[in-house]
Amino acid sequence: MQGKRILYLILGWFSLITGIIGIFLPLLPTTPLVLLAAWCFSRSSERFHTWLIEHKVFGPILRDWQSSDGIPRKARNRAIIFMWAGMAISIFIVSRLWATIGLISIGLCVSIYLLRMPIRSESPLITERTTDTEAPKALKSTEDKDRTS
Repeated sequence: MQGKRILYLILGWFSLITGIIGIFLPLLPTTPLVLLAAWCFSRSSERFHTWLIEHKVFGPILRDWQSSDGIPRKARNRAIIFMWAGMAISIFIVSRLWATIGLISIGLCVSIYLLRMPIRSESPLITERTTDTEAPKALKSTEDKDRTS
């Protein structure tokens, strides 16, 4: 049983690192790799799973996926647009019939999946640093400092 746990742990870290690289390389899908990492960590390490769920960047992705509320319309539309843009660039660069057919097939499947997902309303932005009442005070205090200088 310990070997299985170690295998899940290694696979989780590998997919998380690959997902992080995917942030910068457009052909590596970040979200599915982060989801795979969360699944592997849930099977191997409660500590790493909790860390990933509460992570500043990856936590919202995982919490959105785990909730059955759906995907925000803006996020869904952006995902479809950027996916097809990336695939169009890939099709143009590769210029192979088999790759074109494969990319279009994958793109259609993912698009259908995303279009069938339930839509949820956008959540309002919550800033942790300042609230609406604190922002004008901070602005006024900096203006007062500028006048006295």
